[in-house]
Amino acid sequence: MFEFIIGKILSIKNEYVVIQNNGIGYKVFTSANTMKKLEIGKDNQILYTQLNVREDGIALFGFFSEEEMEMFHLLQLVSKVGPKVAVGILSTFTPNQIKIAILNRNIEELCKCPGIGRKTAERIIVELMDRVEKMDIGDEDIEIKGNFDNIYMESVEALMSLGYNRYEVEGILRLIDINSMTIEEVIKEGLKRLSKH
Repeated sequence: MFEFIIGKILSIKNEYVVIQNNGIGYKVFTSANTMKKLEIGKDNQILYTQLNVREDGIALFGFFSEEEMEMFHLLQLVSKVGPKVAVGILSTFTPNQIKIAILNRNIEELCKCPGIGRKTAERIIVELMDRVEKMDIGDEDIEIKGNFDNIYMESVEALMSLGYNRYEVEGILRLIDINSMTIEEVIKEGLKRLSKH
């Protein structure tokens, strides 16, 4: 129904952003990777969108790039992978990293995404292998950094040990660019943001 929306980003929350277009504020669920590329208050920002209609409600999903939207569609072709699980995968890895994980049959990497167990990771690989083989792999550095993964997982465990649940912790960490941070800095920033909720 909606191919894309161009407008001003009014706010960025844990799971969604609000984008204003012609006096209407659209609540768009998106990934942490898209959120990092958006700027609150800036005009003419674009989100490629998909309207999801289910028995329990209607939700709008959107992404900064067409590549991310394409991967969002692709992931939902896998049985038992719905839009929220697909967003979680795209919050953890870029589309290129997902393609590489599938081509390398890297179950362990896919299992690092929220809501993805071993069986689901295996289904993603089996059901998407043929499709991914026909797609272009971008020139960006697609190596998934082990250090990033270690810091992320250790931060999740540390914050959960302080009484926060996994959903709260991962929602906050997805909003933090931890690439150049130490684990101590990540935990400190995570606590700071969690205390405001």
